[in-house]
Amino acid sequence: MGAGHPREEDPAGMSDQPDKSDKRTQGSNATRVPPVEPGTRAELADIERAILAERGRISILYRVLLNSPPIAEGWEKMLTAVRNRSSLPADLRELVILRVAVLNGAGFEFDAHVPHAERAGVSAQKIAAIKDPRPGPAYTEEEQLALQLTDAMTRDVSVPDALFERLRTHFDERGLVDLVATIAAYNMVSRFLVALKIEH
Repeated sequence: MGAGHPREEDPAGMSDQPDKSDKRTQGSNATRVPPVEPGTRAELADIERAILAERGRISILYRVLLNSPPIAEGWEKMLTAVRNRSSLPADLRELVILRVAVLNGAGFEFDAHVPHAERAGVSAQKIAAIKDPRPGPAYTEEEQLALQLTDAMTRDVSVPDALFERLRTHFDERGLVDLVATIAAYNMVSRFLVALKIEH
């Protein structure tokens, strides 16, 4: 696979100010851990600036993460590398992220990444088919293999040798690491979202 791709702005908005209509910023119990209001804790200023620089805003996910500054900082760096510095083509990256969201029942993650997928050129047909029990004909051979890897890692954790050998015919070493890391990272994201009931 080729070199990394330039970062993409957050499609949900560029403002660093929380949505005052969002009850989760006003002490609601919608999330299991209350979000931190950006700009209210001086010790978080550097982390908040880093998040804004990469993502354009501080989403509800990052506002919850800010309850643990070391985790928020590490999370931002890792996910920035996975999304914005990976060798994977953007359309393939977004397909596997959407598939992880479907398998883990993470509606927030799915909805957040549909605009990214659309901007990367993923067709409406492929986005719809990502919810099929076994995505197939809508996708290229490379995409089908990546989605089979996503299913194996997410559902079973272990990956069959035969599948991995087929993946080697489409991805070099960096591509394999980037693909596996993307699937693993977004399993982390989706499970964090679901466990803490972070929703729209």
